[in-house]
Amino acid sequence: MPPRRERILSDEASRQQGRKYAVAVLRYTGMLQAVNLGRQHELKQTWRWFGPDDRVDLPSARQAGASGIVTALHHIPAGAVWTPEEIRARQDDIKAKSDGALQWDVVESLPVSEEIKIQGNHCSAHVEAYRASMEALAGAGISTICYNFMPVLDWTRTNLRWALPNGGAAMRFDLVEFAAFDCFILNRAGAAEEYEGATLEAARRLHASMTDADKSKLSRSIVAGLPGATESWSLGELQDAVARYDNLDSDQMRQNHIDFLSEIAPDAERLGLRMCCHPDDPPFPLLGLPRIMSTGDDYGIVLDAVDSPSIGMTLCTGSLGANPHNDCVAIARRFAPKIHFVHLRNVTRDAEQTPCSFFEDEHLAGQVDLVGVIEVILAEEARRREQGRPDAQIPMRPDHGQEILSDLSANLQPGYPAVGRLKGLAEIRGVVAALSREVVQ
Repeated sequence: MPPRRERILSDEASRQQGRKYAVAVLRYTGMLQAVNLGRQHELKQTWRWFGPDDRVDLPSARQAGASGIVTALHHIPAGAVWTPEEIRARQDDIKAKSDGALQWDVVESLPVSEEIKIQGNHCSAHVEAYRASMEALAGAGISTICYNFMPVLDWTRTNLRWALPNGGAAMRFDLVEFAAFDCFILNRAGAAEEYEGATLEAARRLHASMTDADKSKLSRSIVAGLPGATESWSLGELQDAVARYDNLDSDQMRQNHIDFLSEIAPDAERLGLRMCCHPDDPPFPLLGLPRIMSTGDDYGIVLDAVDSPSIGMTLCTGSLGANPHNDCVAIARRFAPKIHFVHLRNVTRDAEQTPCSFFEDEHLAGQVDLVGVIEVILAEEARRREQGRPDAQIPMRPDHGQEILSDLSANLQPGYPAVGRLKGLAEIRGVVAALSREVVQ
């Protein structure tokens, strides 16, 4: 019989022990009696849905096992108000298309405009619009709001469908490809000075070998990370957006984030909302832009400055895991009381330095100790139940997924396949089931 673990383990040997433990429990459950420890309290299993145009429909999300929906009003631009009517229309759509089985549980994202991030001329008006949207969401019974404070791009990849050895496809960030785009396609001033010599030379050679079609494909992949993925920018528009940050360093942008949270925290507390900031993706500077939510210490500075039960973290293991210096288990443990939303995803890095190349691996196959992270979250849920917290059940979603089987010909939203996410959710469920049950003779 596999041994019981009496503590959360974080070093590499212990991580291996944890994986063996989970597998062993699953292997033995057919021969042993198991005592259910309250599965109704386990992580809320949600599914991201991009709205009516999403090719992965709500019946599919329901069949995959989701019990809640994560979505946003992507058609409303950042800085504008989400009205009660628009929110209710989306809620009704979810209910109708899922036969009443699913509801809108988490907002991802209520976008923070560039005006707020740089404290531009329209910052105050945009903060007021944000407050009005928060009020409308609370009135509709939606209490968890994910947002990010990344400049210009919400995420960055250089290949949206990178071929895997098994015939599937995954999203990938390649540092050399990005340098080729930054230095020789976008032609950003000063870009070449920000890369190591070997990376820059490799990027130069790559660019020289690229066709116009190659350059266009790379540019489209990078610009796909625009908020909501509904816009399409030219290189000139991207250059203009990046240039708005020319006089803004990391310290000032961090202060702008703190200022924004200080403005909205009283409203969030009054409305019973949980605001949760998503980490930078990837968690290191790109395009010369400041990155302020890339590490545990980054979160520590902001959450200490605005110490409110309504202000917290979206724990994204894939985003944080792309930085080899981030121990996701330790970060989960450190901020457990303020984790309001969880993205479970895994990555494999090409190098143990930043910046680095990486690809989105299978949920249990990458370099993030996902078993250890889930163990911390389940322990936190138990602690919250003992305290009687209303947010004892933490919403989770299987973040991204590799394209496999029918995903490969379905032309779905990059990173959001149907079968690949279902596979990830099934793997996560296996871990949760193992860690949530006490096995006795």
